[in-house]
Amino acid sequence: MSDDTQGFALESVDFDQLEGWRDDDPSSLFEVMDACRRHIDDAKPYRTGSMGLTSGDLLDLLTAARDANPTSPAAARAFFQENCRPFRIHRNDGHRGFVTAFYEPEIAVAAEPDHEYRFPFYRRPYDLVDLDDHNRPAEMDDSYAFGRLLDGNIGYYPDRRQIDQGALAGQGLEIAWAKSLVDVFFVHVQGAARLRYRDGRRGRITYSAKAGHPFSAIGKLLIERGEIDRASISMQSIRQWLAMHPDQVVDVLCHNRSYIFFRGVALDDEATGPIAAAKVPLIAGRSLAVDRMIHTFGFPFFISSNNLVHLDQGRPFQRLMLALDTGSAIVGPARGDIFTGSGDAAGELAGTVRHDADFVILIPNKAAARFG
Repeated sequence: MSDDTQGFALESVDFDQLEGWRDDDPSSLFEVMDACRRHIDDAKPYRTGSMGLTSGDLLDLLTAARDANPTSPAAARAFFQENCRPFRIHRNDGHRGFVTAFYEPEIAVAAEPDHEYRFPFYRRPYDLVDLDDHNRPAEMDDSYAFGRLLDGNIGYYPDRRQIDQGALAGQGLEIAWAKSLVDVFFVHVQGAARLRYRDGRRGRITYSAKAGHPFSAIGKLLIERGEIDRASISMQSIRQWLAMHPDQVVDVLCHNRSYIFFRGVALDDEATGPIAAAKVPLIAGRSLAVDRMIHTFGFPFFISSNNLVHLDQGRPFQRLMLALDTGSAIVGPARGDIFTGSGDAAGELAGTVRHDADFVILIPNKAAARFG
């Protein structure tokens, strides 16, 4: 199947053509697949991406997974071989797919601000409204999914610079305060964090909404300015540059006008990942953020990158994953963000993932007939 309007084509392939498939162990996906099934059964189907795959197309697979109970990696692979057909995603521009990675940071915070803890994480403001084709003002770009309702009129919400300068002060929206504006910024990029309060309490924040402005990568800005070489760009190199140029931090961070709002949740289980856009917990190394305008949450993807080796003890990254999240920077049919886990070690892994990769989507048998 080819879709010239979306810039990609799907090629039906055999499982034997997937390099690394026979060595993969997708057993850990079954529990989260059942969580996806329960979410859909609660009359909350996932948004259908432009590829046309629906939660209904997925439901038979998820129901079968609930009853499968595989007892070995081979049995887990056999389940997908029996119930799905793999389709390789080809970009029409000839380029391979591309993966980065994200993680859940752990941040020291205070419940009340002081001279040390001065930078807030905000919950969703009361005047922030969801936009669609029915209420979005004609002058506002279609990419805006949020706006500000003020005196009965919808307009643009304050951006990062305006909010950092106090646009939301005095509204009681603060969840907690951090020590560093840079730390807050990178939590925005990751979309979630574990909070470590001064009194020993533990908490978690997850994505709730955003101001609506487009995401602009500060790494790209620093490359274009000649500050960091393209080959060296990573979360670590960006943080190092910011630490060495404190007088430029505000302006560089505000280049990304996008601003994220959070909701506070309990951290009941240290071993459980954050609940992201698909409303189920993320699994380290098995959860993928995708472009939700194209793809539908819950579908399996086999991701292969021979030169991405530091996520799997020196072996090429070749794993079956579930599409469970999205992100402003994740745009395109073969673009993904790999969740590496929680804490500093996961951040070290995530920060250096910028690799070409092959994307294969597994489509349940009944729906696969529509794709050739």
